[in-house]
Amino acid sequence: METHESVAVFDTTLRDGEQAAGSRLGRREKLMIAEQLARLGVDVIEAGFPCSSPEDFAAVELIASEVRAPVICGLSRAVAADIEACGRALARAQRSRIHTGLGVSDIHIAGKFGDERYGCTLAEKKERVLAMAVGAVRQAASLADEVEFYAEDAGRTDQEYLARVLSAVAEAGATVINVPDTTGYSVPQQYGQLIARLRGLLPAGVVLSVHCHNDLGIAVANTLAGVAGGARQVECTINGIGERAGNAALEEVVMALRTRKDFFALTTGIDSRELCRTSRMVAEALGMRVPPNKPVVGRNAFAHSSGIHVDGVLKSRDTYEIMRPEDVGMEAARVVLTARTGRHGLRHRLTELGKVLADGELEQLYQRFLQVADRKREVTDDDLLALVGDEIRPTPETYRLEYLRVESETGTAPAARVRLRRGEATLTGEGRGDGPVDAVYKAIAAAVGTAPRLERYEIEAVTGGTEALGTVTVLLDLEGRAVMGRGTSTDILEASARAYLDGLNRIAAPDNSVGNGERVL
Repeated sequence: METHESVAVFDTTLRDGEQAAGSRLGRREKLMIAEQLARLGVDVIEAGFPCSSPEDFAAVELIASEVRAPVICGLSRAVAADIEACGRALARAQRSRIHTGLGVSDIHIAGKFGDERYGCTLAEKKERVLAMAVGAVRQAASLADEVEFYAEDAGRTDQEYLARVLSAVAEAGATVINVPDTTGYSVPQQYGQLIARLRGLLPAGVVLSVHCHNDLGIAVANTLAGVAGGARQVECTINGIGERAGNAALEEVVMALRTRKDFFALTTGIDSRELCRTSRMVAEALGMRVPPNKPVVGRNAFAHSSGIHVDGVLKSRDTYEIMRPEDVGMEAARVVLTARTGRHGLRHRLTELGKVLADGELEQLYQRFLQVADRKREVTDDDLLALVGDEIRPTPETYRLEYLRVESETGTAPAARVRLRRGEATLTGEGRGDGPVDAVYKAIAAAVGTAPRLERYEIEAVTGGTEALGTVTVLLDLEGRAVMGRGTSTDILEASARAYLDGLNRIAAPDNSVGNGERVL
């Protein structure tokens, strides 16, 4: 029987993915995504950067306590306080990993270790960095089951020095070594050759990992080149989200390895039927829409319109499809709920979709579900997931919409009136605008006394048809603090109001942004 070597899948959606501009997840949202990643079958979940903020520490601690199958990983710099925080946050994990490291390229060393306490010359600083790397690995090994070391900006590092550092940390106890292309600078042939060279220099028991950024649009190609060169762990994010242009997309890497098993002769432990569900969950949580032409999970990934293509697919799907929609979980909703569906039926379907709600949350969602079911008669899985994302939020609800009225006619500036609830107080506001949405936002701003700048407004139909739910996503900026807001309704003006209020609620919540402001990998 043919056997294939395995590649470990390391998901960093909750850490590197969350560094995408304008995104921030609360601990409850992170836990729900982590539970879905476990169902997906990832080997390692990088749950966060514990030392960066109290909220991130709490999220990593919660995931370590609740999610059992994957290894739970926390990121740290090669700093004793960071590593100690990781150890505490991961203390209750079934299997824990500390992912520590530092910049090793001349550019990073000169920029980050310019102080003379690290040495006066570049050569002296390099020796100091090497000693810091070894010390960090040894400390991490005393606090976690596994240690992974990252050599930040490895793609632009002198290869002889890189080999010295990686050999030293392997000897110190790192069992996984990450060779990140931090800036997306590498090209596949070059990166694959680097991994192959390092594979030949390091002990056989050390796993090489690849972590690629998408600045030149080749993160997945570089990841696959690294695998071909001998890497046996891939670091990815769902939908390819991440800082700047993002990271290698997990779904693309996994399906490339699966579809081209004839070439790579490698397997993963991923249940590919969970890919679309996971993609949708992450997109909803972060308010980052999946482009229709996104490979594997985009709405058009398996759509055919050309006459020649349609004819070919009708005769034989293999003509133009190298994957099948059902292989990645892209199936039509099998269960349709109506206003006659009771709480038990709603809870059962939510559980099947990976959403486990407390009794109070279920009742809150059920009341909203009934409102939507009355308007559109049938509620699909997509509708249901959108409602969960809209109703069950970790952000305290400072403002809640009670009433909205909009008047609009040709030749007259639209007018809006809103009534909001803030605790026991009732707030009202009126506004006129260039359009009905503008009028709604001016009315809300008048009611709350705060007018953040609207940086982005996006609308997307959750399902098809004129009675479909619409989801509005906004990016608001108030004095330099950017937040995402999201709202869902069959009425697009109501969805717009809900999105704006969600953003205001996030602004009103305590600031849980990263404390040290540093981004790594």
